[in-house]
Amino acid sequence: MTWSEKIIAAHVAVTKNVSHLERLKSDRYFVWQEEGADDFNADNRHCERHMTGTTDLFTKMEFDPWAEQLGESFDAFGISWELNSIQHEKETGFIHYEWVWSV
Repeated sequence: MTWSEKIIAAHVAVTKNVSHLERLKSDRYFVWQEEGADDFNADNRHCERHMTGTTDLFTKMEFDPWAEQLGESFDAFGISWELNSIQHEKETGFIHYEWVWSV
């Protein structure tokens, strides 16, 4: 399984309301994007590829269960992650969760 297939599978295990790079017209959805590589090099060789990125959950549901389910899904797929921030966007009414992950 490629890194992108693993990331997609982890999101889809929670919901099909997920997009790569673009917001959806919905009151509850995930958006993920890759941000770069944190590769391992040794003895002048590229030894291992390690992609990093973020996932954002936009929801209008207080204490949305998808937030916990995404962490559980990342764990199940062997994806390293941390919940980076939770913000309330007053203009839109969204609660905005952001995870940083690496795979």
